[in-house]
Amino acid sequence: MKLRKGQQLKEHASEIIERLRKLYPDAHCELNFTNPLELLVATILSAQCTDKRVNIVTRDLFKKLRTAADYARIPQEELEADIKSTGFFRSKSKSLRSMAQDLVNKFHGKVPAAMEELTSLAGVGRKTANVVLGNAFHINDGIVVDTHVRRLAQRLGLTRQEDPDKIESELMKLVPQNDWTNFSHWLIWHGRRCCYSQKPDCAHCGLATICPSFDELSKLSGAEKPAKAKPAPKAAAPAPASSGKAGSGHSASTVR
Repeated sequence: MKLRKGQQLKEHASEIIERLRKLYPDAHCELNFTNPLELLVATILSAQCTDKRVNIVTRDLFKKLRTAADYARIPQEELEADIKSTGFFRSKSKSLRSMAQDLVNKFHGKVPAAMEELTSLAGVGRKTANVVLGNAFHINDGIVVDTHVRRLAQRLGLTRQEDPDKIESELMKLVPQNDWTNFSHWLIWHGRRCCYSQKPDCAHCGLATICPSFDELSKLSGAEKPAKAKPAPKAAAPAPASSGKAGSGHSASTVR
């Protein structure tokens, strides 16, 4: 796949953005939360786990633990039992308790609304901070790069990078800042609903005609590339006015 450059790449990215905007007008974060702390906790739990499973676990967890101090005080073994079904529960429990203790010690238990402060918390990296900033505070400080965003950005010819930070940096140059949070939602939704990892549904993809990976990926599903829409034909020039004899009672175009 040949990667576009310069203005061609920017125009390609713009077309992708506009199509995704129309395909997923209601795209949003699929983790359930009612405040920044809940989203921070849910995002940490979502590592190597589905949002659906996290939402099942947090339904009861958020009723039990409501403040950063609650998470800092709860015994390790008890928290492990509460979140066990999300996987990697021992390390996640340690991360949650350490993160919560940092919130209490550094920010009086409140989740900060700044990248530098969020990433100073134990176990909170740039991706998690972007999720919280974009969805809890509506601040576009960066683009979330998870497995879906990474896969689709590469397939769509927006980057060849493998490192999430480098992918984010390149995407931020192509996507208007006002769309940074939504762009990650659009790619995640498209990745979950159409552009699957193993067998993408190319036959029903709204980006098929502009996807540089279509020929390669469609072999996995047997899809044929839809034809690009042809421009509408120009309207025919109107016929000249009739010069029929006066008083004949009929024009030259009268149909009998």
